[in-house]
Amino acid sequence: MGRLYEARVLVVGAGGLGCPASLALAHAGVGHVTMVDPDRVDVTNLHRQLWHRTSDVGRLKAESAAEGLARAFPDLSTEGLAERVDASNAEALFRAHDIVIDATDGTATKFFLSDVAVLTGVPLVYGGVLRMQGQAMRVDPDGPCLRCLYEAPPPPDSVPTCAQAGVLGSMAGVVGAFQALLALERLAGAPGLARGEAMLHVFDGASLSGRTVRVHRAPDCPSCAPGRTPSLVSPEEAERCTTR
Repeated sequence: MGRLYEARVLVVGAGGLGCPASLALAHAGVGHVTMVDPDRVDVTNLHRQLWHRTSDVGRLKAESAAEGLARAFPDLSTEGLAERVDASNAEALFRAHDIVIDATDGTATKFFLSDVAVLTGVPLVYGGVLRMQGQAMRVDPDGPCLRCLYEAPPPPDSVPTCAQAGVLGSMAGVVGAFQALLALERLAGAPGLARGEAMLHVFDGASLSGRTVRVHRAPDCPSCAPGRTPSLVSPEEAERCTTR
């Protein structure tokens, strides 16, 4: 418990994944949680984003989520940052925390956060959910990164966002809670996989089933291969370059 109480966790995204992830972290006894999100609460968020209430519609999500955490867990140290994580602040934010949870909605941002994790050596827990499907994987300093799994982000607009395609609120809760579990496992010092390996956890809400896929570090990965240093390009710039 002492190790967890001293831990600092950064949750990037205060929505459908970030809210249940932060709840599970607080329940486990993590001492500090930073919520970072530049967006504002929308009425369509309320069914799956538990820290936001009807009275919070229009407020900054980071502030609303941090206040919700503080109400429920008075002994928890919380911080809400209403800003976008990009090349100007990502390294500093990562290095100020022990582990980072990717609770974002957008493939370019997810690849960017994976690159920052490789560059800083700070573990990242990737997660994604769309409709009734979800997945999660921890990116450890000695393990494969997101580019080992998917190589490169798909073209902009080729993958719909949750707002466009919809998401089952309970599936976001499952994935967010599982992301917290992967973070707690690392913070508690539980034995990991062999060097250069990770497990991708895939959830299917339609069949109520799940599976795991063993992921290996790609020897030619542009981000985490030996001798490579990821070049941090903000998600917005990455999308502009892809569309040119």
